[in-house]
Amino acid sequence: MRKGNTMKPFSILIDSSCDLPPEFVKEHGIDVIPMLFTLDDKEFPDGAWLKITPKEFYDALKNGGVAKTTQINPEEWVAVFTEYAERGEDLICLVLSSGLSGSAGNAAIAADAINERFPDSKIYAIDSLSATGGHGVLASLAVQKRSEGLSAKETAEFLENIKHQVFAFFTVDDLNFLHRGGRLSKLSAVAGSLLNVKPILNISPEGTLQVKEKVRKRKAALEFLITQMNRCLEPGADIGRFAITHCDCEEDAHKLAGMVMDIYKADQPMIMAMSPIIGAHTGPGAITLFFAGNLTHVEYEKKYYPK
Repeated sequence: MRKGNTMKPFSILIDSSCDLPPEFVKEHGIDVIPMLFTLDDKEFPDGAWLKITPKEFYDALKNGGVAKTTQINPEEWVAVFTEYAERGEDLICLVLSSGLSGSAGNAAIAADAINERFPDSKIYAIDSLSATGGHGVLASLAVQKRSEGLSAKETAEFLENIKHQVFAFFTVDDLNFLHRGGRLSKLSAVAGSLLNVKPILNISPEGTLQVKEKVRKRKAALEFLITQMNRCLEPGADIGRFAITHCDCEEDAHKLAGMVMDIYKADQPMIMAMSPIIGAHTGPGAITLFFAGNLTHVEYEKKYYPK
């Protein structure tokens, strides 16, 4: 805490799509609200792989299993937020991108209602405009700002600004999952699979998933993730904390981490299995790279993908 500071402490809440390692969550006292998913019509609570292992989940998808995800409704958020408000606590709540789920909008509605009922407590429901490890990078920054003695209000303002510089770059191994999610036509998915095409995707300034490039073969895809990272950072930058999440391809995740560490100064990366909430839509073999860049999302789009 800052010297002489009497700042009111605050709690940090994430939804389980954040993919933070359980040990990090425990160490820093982060609370988690689980999201639900179904696999072949059987319901599971998401979060730290409570009832199913990553391998079991992604093996099921490889064998034709169908996974569906759900959002957190306003009533659930109200119930959770009320617990903090009744204790008089301020809360930073980071939520999966509004461009990918209705959970963020529902959380905002609930926060407004609770803030009106409990004026001595303040709930900040922040739309991460990201997912999985990007969401996790923001949570780790919230922990950092809290340890520096910032208030919930100051931390929320910081996160609302920095989230526009937290980048998320993906590649996937099976185009059929993007087709099911409406990202590719059936023809493109079939043709791309035959040609061993690997799309490079990112999360847009609006928090939606979009295809930016297409390359041939897995090795080229991993290398292009680094190319995209280089576009967002100064040479030799100290990038601090970065994250990699993967869908049952841990070897590639460590390979990608090594590629980043060869170029940039960085803390040890958070390498995590991607939760079913996102993995259901990207499929086995997907891998993602998340970090805070020097550009904003809008500046990146204007510079490299002008319309």
